[in-house]
Amino acid sequence: MDSMGFSHWLVVLVEAVIVLLLLLLVIGLVVVLMTWVLDRNQTSNSVLRNFPVVGHFRYGFLRLGEFFRQYLYSSDREELPFNRAQRMWVYRAAKNSENTNAFGSTRDLRSEGVPFFVNAAFPALDGHHVEARPIQIGPYAREPYDHAAFFNISAMSFGALSAPAVRALSHGAAKAGVWLDTGEGGLAPYHLEGGCDIVFEIGTAKYGVRTPDGQLDEQKLLEVCAHKQVKLVSIKLGQGAKPGMGGLLPAAKVTAEIARIRGIPEGQDSQSPNRHLDIANVTQLMDRLNHIRELTGKPTGFKAVFGDMRMIEELCDEVHRRGIESAPDFIIVDGSEGGTGAAPQTLMEGVGLPLHEALPMLVNTLIERGLRQRVKVICSGKCITAYDVAWALSMGADFVNSARGFMLALGCIQSLQCNRNTCPTGITTQNLKLQRGLVVTDKTEKVAHYARNVMREVGIIAHSCGLEDPRHLDRTHCRVVGDDGLSVPLVQLFPYPEAPRQAG
Repeated sequence: MDSMGFSHWLVVLVEAVIVLLLLLLVIGLVVVLMTWVLDRNQTSNSVLRNFPVVGHFRYGFLRLGEFFRQYLYSSDREELPFNRAQRMWVYRAAKNSENTNAFGSTRDLRSEGVPFFVNAAFPALDGHHVEARPIQIGPYAREPYDHAAFFNISAMSFGALSAPAVRALSHGAAKAGVWLDTGEGGLAPYHLEGGCDIVFEIGTAKYGVRTPDGQLDEQKLLEVCAHKQVKLVSIKLGQGAKPGMGGLLPAAKVTAEIARIRGIPEGQDSQSPNRHLDIANVTQLMDRLNHIRELTGKPTGFKAVFGDMRMIEELCDEVHRRGIESAPDFIIVDGSEGGTGAAPQTLMEGVGLPLHEALPMLVNTLIERGLRQRVKVICSGKCITAYDVAWALSMGADFVNSARGFMLALGCIQSLQCNRNTCPTGITTQNLKLQRGLVVTDKTEKVAHYARNVMREVGIIAHSCGLEDPRHLDRTHCRVVGDDGLSVPLVQLFPYPEAPRQAG
């Protein structure tokens, strides 16, 4: 092509670009004009009515603000629900990276509520950490369960989580020797895939073991419990994110597979009842616990959020009337700070006791009624780091469950989109394109590393306190900073009962 021909086509291209830009400008002006007219005449929003068009920038900034704060403006210790320092601790533990720091901690050790542990003057010389011994759950069940790991994966259902996320948790749990709680969504093949121990949760809608009218289908329950991996059965009475309200799985997440596993219609919102249809009081709860334990042979307990201990006191009285073998094999106490499930802000922030109150109240009540050795206590509620878990063991927990800790190990970036089916890391979405970002083989290793490293570092704390087992931590080994900046022992804040007493 000669130079004149090239110049001609260059002129044509420039003219085409100019025409396109003018066209876009005209379209943009028309859109702005229409938006101005609509904003000026609508009656629902005062800002847009007074400041048409430009008022929309406010909502864009509000939406983007949480992300700018997280990455650019917030300090390491000021975010909620988990600050950057906590998240980075989990990320390093999951990557099995060096988890040491230099030049001192950025944690304010004078801030109210901060726990720290009382080291022994002369710790043992043999190593730097101690390991937990197995303890038995359900001595009166046909298949008692012996389990050593004190840090396990809390209830998160398939549906709320994606299939790759559940698969990674299953494989990682098996590698680390921890259990995986199915959550209320039923038992999926992905839970079993890795070969880990399973806690099967029966939610209020009885997903996976329900009749068409929402009652318990005993044959389906027997089929679930026929799997040797299923070690415990948990009846869910409530969860920390929304006490008194059933779970909600949005229609966008109810795929054909999830609908089949749960036994519900595809593509419709899945709302669980706020309580079990067949459990309206302590007597009925005890009846169901004993029936399911006898039916399945598995240790059986329940999960609840507590507002006070009256229900537990009634339960202890009922146990003493029926006999020690009738007691629940375990109780999972969920603090009101739970949050993996979609929930109304009012319930999430204002109903139910937080774990730091509910856990010692439950333990003390069981001690008072002489049932502490019989009933194992499992807790959950924002315990994601080693000192969180060590604090819970000091308070009296036998086992500590974590949901969001393991989500962070899977790669969660706290984008706060768990309820929108738009999770950018593929963890809490049923969108196949977004799920592609979660590589099961990689995340399996991170789940296992995280569980092992949490337990190892709790073992370091216990060793430093001069103990031979992390479960030997008690309220004399942990101090908590008060509002005056001075610490007091946990045993002073939450004294142990003087002596067990019998009910009735």
